[in-house]
Amino acid sequence: MQAVFDGHNDVLFRLWQNAAKGADPVAEFIDGTRQGHIDMPRAAKGGLAGGLCAIYITSASMPDEQRDENGHYAIPLCKPLERAPSLDIALDMASIAFRIERAGGWKICRTGADIDAARAEGKFAAVLHMEGCEAIDADLAALDVFYAAGLRSLGPVWSRNTVFGHGVPFAFPSSPDTGPGLTEAGKRLVKECNRIGIAIDLAHITEKGFWDVAKLSDQPLVVSHSNAHAITPISRNLTDKQLAAVRESNGLVGLNFAVTMLREDGLKSVDTPLSDMIRHIDYLVEHVGIDGVALGSDFDGATVPAEIGDAAGLQNLVAALSGAGYGDDDLAKICRDNWLRVLRSAWHETAA
Repeated sequence: MQAVFDGHNDVLFRLWQNAAKGADPVAEFIDGTRQGHIDMPRAAKGGLAGGLCAIYITSASMPDEQRDENGHYAIPLCKPLERAPSLDIALDMASIAFRIERAGGWKICRTGADIDAARAEGKFAAVLHMEGCEAIDADLAALDVFYAAGLRSLGPVWSRNTVFGHGVPFAFPSSPDTGPGLTEAGKRLVKECNRIGIAIDLAHITEKGFWDVAKLSDQPLVVSHSNAHAITPISRNLTDKQLAAVRESNGLVGLNFAVTMLREDGLKSVDTPLSDMIRHIDYLVEHVGIDGVALGSDFDGATVPAEIGDAAGLQNLVAALSGAGYGDDDLAKICRDNWLRVLRSAWHETAA
């Protein structure tokens, strides 16, 4: 079994939602559930050894996906969120993460050595990530506090605008060049993340924002859960020019399992074959290199192929990659080693 370190999941969001309905988030994660994609039993079955666990704040109302007769759609951006309630929710999710750690469900990892130790102990290696920085002020005071609490990765925006930049809307077909890039506050955020050692995720930012970060950042470029725009022309996927920039920076792209980002037709169908995932992996390897391709499942945040199902089905993808000609060394890179290399670089532990 290939151990997997996955670049993006929304398990904290799912646990937070269920806790608001009276569920016990610690028991739900440790004992297991039939909901969603990730818990301890399913992670163990599928070889999911850890990953970046997102603090993600949803909008009060999400626009409907209205497709035309060709299956095309363009979902408007949600309105920006207010900071105070966003901070409250972010703290709630962080609290859930700490409670799971105290109960022995996982280890919150702040360094590469922490990840190695968690694996040696057989514990899920959880890295705290913030998907959209609505909880952080433009002066970055809250960033220091979240860093001290364990935050080691962030995306300046989700698909929604913040004080730091502009999110890319969900649209198919569409270029990722949908609006402005970083604000002045966003540029300060990038520089401060570089200074203290927080990875910067470009998965939801506009193409202009991508290039703004590429010019400013001294880290490898990281796109935690996106695919190849040349295959699936959704706004969230990466153009060949962006992929070339990731390669040049010794960065990384994590394959998103969301079916709408894998299929040529962009449809939301669980009957999406693993061959579509392999096709994107092959394309990413061709354009970024084997050292720059990883997994960014979007578990608990997306509709994934039925042949994967949830974390317990991860080895089905590993087997498909093996059948497509990827050897053990390449599988180790895609499944975990590439993420660990890039994170150690962003955290000032090693060179890229």
